[in-house]
Amino acid sequence: MIHAISDKHVRLQAAQTLSGNSKSSFRRALPFLGPAMIAAVAYIDPGNFATNIEAGSHYGYGLLWVVLWANLMAMLIQTLSARLGFATGKNLAEVIRENFPRPLVWLYWIQAEIVAISTDLAEFLGAALGFHLLFGFSMFTGAMLTGVITYVVLYMQRYGFRTLELIIGAMILAVSAGFLLEIIMGKPDVATIASGLLIPQFPDNYSIFLAAGILGATVMPHVIYLHSALSQSRIKVLNNEDRHTAMKYYRLDVIIGMALAGLINMAMLILSAAVFFDNGHTGVASIAESYKLLGPLMGHSAGSIIFGLTLLVAGLSSSVVGTLAGQVVMQGFVHFTIPLWLRRLITMAPAILVILMGLSEQKVLVYSQVVLSFGIPFALLPLLYFTAKRSLMGNLVSRKWVTVAGAISATVIIMLNLFVIYYEFNH
Repeated sequence: MIHAISDKHVRLQAAQTLSGNSKSSFRRALPFLGPAMIAAVAYIDPGNFATNIEAGSHYGYGLLWVVLWANLMAMLIQTLSARLGFATGKNLAEVIRENFPRPLVWLYWIQAEIVAISTDLAEFLGAALGFHLLFGFSMFTGAMLTGVITYVVLYMQRYGFRTLELIIGAMILAVSAGFLLEIIMGKPDVATIASGLLIPQFPDNYSIFLAAGILGATVMPHVIYLHSALSQSRIKVLNNEDRHTAMKYYRLDVIIGMALAGLINMAMLILSAAVFFDNGHTGVASIAESYKLLGPLMGHSAGSIIFGLTLLVAGLSSSVVGTLAGQVVMQGFVHFTIPLWLRRLITMAPAILVILMGLSEQKVLVYSQVVLSFGIPFALLPLLYFTAKRSLMGNLVSRKWVTVAGAISATVIIMLNLFVIYYEFNH
């Protein structure tokens, strides 16, 4: 289990923070930072590349506001997930298992596994595509390399949760640095960016379909389960005051992690809008095409190379997180675990099948994110219900306005999903 590995140094620092013996503000927060960084990786996976690139190419900066609001939803939801795990000492899947009828639990497990498969499909395809674009490997070879590398990273868990957090954190910073360079080279228009962020709009029906994909790629349902597991027994507390103090730092962790992921997502869309849409290339609808065009349009081959590297790192890191989430889902719902290497092999299968069938990576990536959007309410509604129960949460029960905000978010997501069904049946 993810939370079974202890890190004595981190826990000692946490004890010093809660006892008031840690003087530095940074040192006080440090032991609580990390879980949200791992969760944030899922918010910058290749599925995000696919939806954000297509949105930026087709509609310029017009859907930038969707990324912003989706990220604000993610902050709220991931805070609730961390709160549930910390307050109960159990992850969301375990709490559902203990409180829902058994047939419903099995239904939840099946849909959660479908979500996990869709997630891993996007992450594997993205990493394999990164290897293909950068080094000329076949997609099949890229997928095999992805499987090996992600398993090696997962193996590092045995050296403590902090080790894995540092590896994942370094990967996120690498992706961030890459997109910062890309934005500087792309020279987007600041006024147009502000307009895209502040003025909600849907130019046509397909933009709503893409918005659902962006939402699914941002508010990742499998990470709702994972984040509650990452915080469920990380830090031990002795009283209610310490619980409040620790939760304050967990909230800071979420704000930092989700803000970083949100900025990266915005950078993806802004880059696509600035380089493609602003130059008349409104039909760019694939990661591979983006890779080929970025260098020539930006006037430097580094544009394509940096993009390829960010895709590869994002795919590898998010694939690690996807496998961890799959373990949490299986262990929580059915109290059954399999070795990580075996789960890694099983979750590789759909991506290998897509590659062997020669299906369009872009279409598979976008549709996988729409599937994720359908999975969000299944995780979000129980999360809202449980975190509002004082008998379960104690003094960490959610305030009413938080539950209302979560309910509004769930309603918006469900309405978008209903539109997607309507759109698909009429096209």
